[in-house]
Amino acid sequence: MTLVIGSFTIGLILSILSIGVFISFRILHFCDITVDGSITLGASVAAVLLVQGHSPLAATLAATAAGALAGFVTGVLHTRFRIQEILSGILVMTALYSVNLRVMGRSNVPLLDTRDIAAPLGGILSVMAGDGEALMLAGWRVPIHDVAMLLTAFMMTAAVAFMLHRFLLTQFGTAMRATGENPQMIRAQGIDNRNMLIFGLACSNGLVGMAGALLAQYQGFADVQMGIGMIVWGLASIIIGEALVGKAGPGFAIVGAMMGTVLFRLLVAIALRWGLDPNDLKMVTALFVFAALVLPRYGKDLGRKLMGGRRHA
Repeated sequence: MTLVIGSFTIGLILSILSIGVFISFRILHFCDITVDGSITLGASVAAVLLVQGHSPLAATLAATAAGALAGFVTGVLHTRFRIQEILSGILVMTALYSVNLRVMGRSNVPLLDTRDIAAPLGGILSVMAGDGEALMLAGWRVPIHDVAMLLTAFMMTAAVAFMLHRFLLTQFGTAMRATGENPQMIRAQGIDNRNMLIFGLACSNGLVGMAGALLAQYQGFADVQMGIGMIVWGLASIIIGEALVGKAGPGFAIVGAMMGTVLFRLLVAIALRWGLDPNDLKMVTALFVFAALVLPRYGKDLGRKLMGGRRHA
């Protein structure tokens, strides 16, 4: 049961990252590599502030702002200095490695004796459980902290998804969606698509920074290497989500990204439980994304050939 709850918790936390990647990759059609650095930036900023005694909420908000700043820089490099989108993301991601080391002062910051963002809810659950340290769920004893973090991650992810969906339905949100679909039309309407792109990338990486802060608080540490391959994780989650719910609209796409992230995390947990070497996890993730990108296209081609054969028959 602890493995399942842990998988759901990490899946929900990384859902915020996937929603951020969804903004850049699907709405803005911008392949933003900054994610690998901004999630670590969010984790490092939150960890340092928590160690210094700041509240978990303040640390999480500061991490969100730091991630937004990283996305802002990427957008400026691309729009103002005319650097290619992939290269601008790589430049910021590379610079963030040194920035994260500067922020933390070392490669790893433990959070052993600090409060996390689930502490208030954990206190409520502890009182409900009679000041115990565990709750009974489906006949299993589960630590109260794990349950509190799961519920906190769920509430924060649901709040982010709801606010993003409402925002995308506003006039400003519609303009941001149109920026990715048809920049020329947006410019014809008198809107500076460059500023819109910068704003979108700031929002995207702000959510990624928030995910990094929550992940550091749940795992109990921030590490300079924790962001490696996270952009691939986000893309894999979006692809799985689209396979589950399709591309009917922004609301379904957001929910699909969340479902894809949780499902992907559960699959990873099951694979690790069955003996997958953790050192092969990144490679397996990359192969999965490759298969998810290629197989649907070959499936459509095969379906067309079969339909064509039947018609001739």
